[in-house]
Amino acid sequence: MPASEHVYRIEAVVLRRHDLGEADRILTLYARGYGKIKAVAKGVRKPASRKAGHLELFMQADLLLSQGRTLDVITQVQTVEPFLALRGDLEHTVYAAHFVELLDAFTEEADENDRLYNLLISGLTWLCKTSDLQRTARYYELRLLDAVGYRPQLFECVVGGEKIQPRDQFYSPQLGGVICPDCGPNHSRTRPLALGQLKVLRYLQTHSFETVEQLNLSSAVCLEAERLLHDTLTYHLERRLRSAAFLQRLRYETRPGQ
Repeated sequence: MPASEHVYRIEAVVLRRHDLGEADRILTLYARGYGKIKAVAKGVRKPASRKAGHLELFMQADLLLSQGRTLDVITQVQTVEPFLALRGDLEHTVYAAHFVELLDAFTEEADENDRLYNLLISGLTWLCKTSDLQRTARYYELRLLDAVGYRPQLFECVVGGEKIQPRDQFYSPQLGGVICPDCGPNHSRTRPLALGQLKVLRYLQTHSFETVEQLNLSSAVCLEAERLLHDTLTYHLERRLRSAAFLQRLRYETRPGQ
């Protein structure tokens, strides 16, 4: 944004927020054309505030901001998409938090990336209408890895470069994808990857959401895909995801035995 502009308008999603003083709140936003920014919503915690209902977590909003000395100030806000289904139950809320945490972790402030913004909007929309939250999370994770430059290689051996044949393989987050059976035993920190699991990952990586919604996956397949992708995400982020751990606890509490 040019230094001469004192007021500007953005379209953004609320990623995080924390209280400031008695009535204010600092928001972390991801905005089209701007990337990740922080701004303050003054008086938003007052009972009579007109802004509060438009600045809930995961909401997409149209905002008018005024440049401040340290943080820009939200002067006007209007909801674009509330994603109401994400507030309907705890599981939807935690999956939305997972999507947001991933985007937040892979981005720096003011690092503009409209591809990531569009993916976040799509991801929150998918969560609102999906028939399978776990499968949708794997779909989002694969696309986010692609968008930030860490697309897993699933069609060629990342060591030898040859085309992967239809048989069981190995996988390495460190090397960036699938390793053929000839190369796999020669590398440490690889994991076995069954042919059926590889086919599922390829399908998720190369098909549209609408097509993937027709795919029925067993709990075992979903869990193995989750482990593989979360190992990949953890390797690139160099830390564990809080939302992923919470999702695992929630799943075991509500669906014992999975």
